[in-house]
Amino acid sequence: MKRIGARKIFMGLIVCALVGLGGAMTGAVLDRAVVAKMYSQDDPGLDYKLISQAWELIQERYVDRSAIRPTKLTYGAITGMVNALGDTGHSSFLDPDMVAIEAHYLQGNFSGIGAQIQIKNGHVVILAPLDGSPALHAGLKTGDIIMKVNGKDITGLPLEQVVTRIAGKAGTSVELTIMDPKTGQSRRLTIVRAKINVKNVTWAFVPGTKIADLRIAGFSEGISKAVRNALREIQEQRAAGLLLDMRDNPGGVLNEAVATASQFLSSGTVVLQKNSKGETKPIPVQSGGLATSIPMVVLINQGTASGAEIVAGALKDANRATLVGEKTFGTGTVLQEFRLSDGSAILLAIAEWLTPAGHVIWHKGIEPDVKVSLPPSIMPLYPEKEKGMSSAQLKVRGDAQLMKAVQLLQKR
Repeated sequence: MKRIGARKIFMGLIVCALVGLGGAMTGAVLDRAVVAKMYSQDDPGLDYKLISQAWELIQERYVDRSAIRPTKLTYGAITGMVNALGDTGHSSFLDPDMVAIEAHYLQGNFSGIGAQIQIKNGHVVILAPLDGSPALHAGLKTGDIIMKVNGKDITGLPLEQVVTRIAGKAGTSVELTIMDPKTGQSRRLTIVRAKINVKNVTWAFVPGTKIADLRIAGFSEGISKAVRNALREIQEQRAAGLLLDMRDNPGGVLNEAVATASQFLSSGTVVLQKNSKGETKPIPVQSGGLATSIPMVVLINQGTASGAEIVAGALKDANRATLVGEKTFGTGTVLQEFRLSDGSAILLAIAEWLTPAGHVIWHKGIEPDVKVSLPPSIMPLYPEKEKGMSSAQLKVRGDAQLMKAVQLLQKR
């Protein structure tokens, strides 16, 4: 399965796992002949003698003998090689445990604190807490910086090591020292890990209106079917408008994102995929969309990444919906998983994706049509909380992005 992806975010899911999208080639195992050809001893591009010298030096001279663990050193070497590509936040090496974590996330269930993280400017940063997760209930927000785990400084550590320190069995706890990047103030949070079954599709009428608020929290397997079921319910209850909320949506499976975008488009292209040779291939809209004419507004923010950006970009370029909120994360590669012999894997960017109009998203993100920011003290309001809420209670919650979307839809 191909992923698109805000990579290093994935592992944060600690944490859960994330990310990015993919399609038909996930789990490809490299054939021995291919490996031999790629890494031939005769290849002057890779200095095996130099690598051997470093290994022997460590084996013979390093003082802490207990630290000389072949598997750990091998994984470190592979991680360094992938990181040297400079594809920060995307291409990466996963040990067998991380491979399993990602598989559980894409299936919609895992244990952890439920927060997507990434490495940014040398810091471990929260991309987004998952809906209903321990991280969300503890007050973690997009942009928060994790400084310490259980009192130990993690600054400068590879993301894989951070994940190992934060991850754990459901019911156990972890203490995080968090810094607010805007104020510089830090706080300590003790979070109890839990088994998380992601409910990626929810909806409710915005209190006091006939506007359906459809929330897509991620694109794990089967999400497009859940979206279709929700849209049928929305149609049966005669919604006058549709608010598609993809704030803090980290992405998931490419095919699910394409199928979801196709529910709102009658024709055209969902995304362009450009390979390493510069060849561009359009991925077309799938026929049979259920909501191709209902008035729409899409909510996005800096936690909107990967597959969610594909959907938002497709709807924006087709003039199908107005985008409200903040600029998205800026994920722009298709990741293919190549399994290695011991169950570990390399996630390698094999292609870049562009919006249907050819706009580059990688490192740039998608700009909203109407920019609306939320204060750090205000959490986005999602459908599960809107049920049973009055119009007055809705306004008091202070979700300016949601209120702006409602205002725009009521004018149509």
